[in-house]
Formats: sequence, C-alpha cells, structure tokens
Amino acid sequence: MIEIVEYNPRWPAEFEQISARIGAALGSRALRIDHIGSTSVPGLAAKDIIDVQLAVGHFGEDLVQALTSLGFIYRPDITHDHQPPNTSCRESDWEKRLFKSPEGRRRVNLHVRILGRANQRYALLFRDYLRAHPAAAGGYAALKRILAAYHPDDLEAYTLIKDPVCDVIMGAAEEWAQATGWAPAREKYKAAQRDCILREKP
Repeated sequence: MIEIVEYNPRWPAEFEQISARIGAALGSRALRIDHIGSTSVPGLAAKDIIDVQLAVGHFGEDLVQALTSLGFIYRPDITHDHQPPNTSCRESDWEKRLFKSPEGRRRVNLHVRILGRANQRYALLFRDYLRAHPAAAGGYAALKRILAAYHPDDLEAYTLIKDPVCDVIMGAAEEWAQATGWAPAREKYKAAQRDCILREKP
C-alpha cells in the first residue's frame, strides 16, 4: 500500500547509517553516495523509504555481489530510469541498477547510476531545487497525497502520473540551475557532461 507520511527528521541520520555501510563495503568503487528522493528534502511529506543514489564508474557483476552481500536485493528487471521527453540524451544516460532492502528491514531503494550521466544529475538537481523552493515542494507533496489516495495499491499508476509532473518541475529546475550556476555539493561537473540533460531536440 502506498502511504505518504509527514517528514521525519530522523531520515537524514538513517541515510548516513546506510551510506556508511555501503561506503565501507565498496571503498573507492563508490564515487559518491547521496540521499535523494523526497526523504532528502526537509519538510517534504514522503513514502517512508530512504532513497540512496550510489554513483560508480561502471556497472559490473562484482558490484552486484558486493551490494547483495550487504543484504540488498537486486532487481534485474529494472535497468533504466524514466527518460524525460524531448531530450537529446542517449538511452544509456538513463541506465541504472536498482537494489531494495529485504523484507523486515528498514525500507531502502538503492539506485546505482554512472557518475556524470543524465539520470545521476537529474536526481541531485531535482532534490536541490525542491530544497530551495518550498512552494514547489509543497505542491509536489500535495500531488503525491492525491495520487496515494486514488491509487493506494497501484504503484505503476502512481509512478506513471508522477513522472511527467517531475519532468515539469525539472524544467523549472534547469532554468534555476542555469541562473544560479548550480552544481552538486562536493562535486563539479564539466559542462560537456551537462549538455544533454534536458536540452530539447531541435
């Protein structure tokens, strides 16, 4: 059942604990580990699931083995993120690996993406834009509550409706990023790595 709950101030600390375990297991293979999704935005109502983004240099079977050894469950059926319309990106820019926590453990979605690709940047910019714009975050929370009320047992319908709304928010986020010179904290990207993200096709 999809349930949206009020923001929990313990979520950041829970992320730090999860991040520490992943970092210790992967060492230098983990190029960066970020708290993403709604639980990473202070004050934002969310599903009580910690979304973690692990950025790596490449995918591989050794990565799957390392994360499953921590207890994460690999989802081989999920290989790509939703791709926003009218982008000039390659399909590979939206490739990922997804892991979930086992039943009975703290609920976690672990998204593994390649550092510098469109989907890795998308998650960080979306998060930072909502952190900086409480009105947008409030509207997003209201949408999620409505979707959960109408589709409490249909995650596919919930996601299919929510994804295009996220793309609309990202349009504003891209303008904000250009105006402010935004870059993810502790990481600077070359301009060439950003060019394809949400640039419309001619």
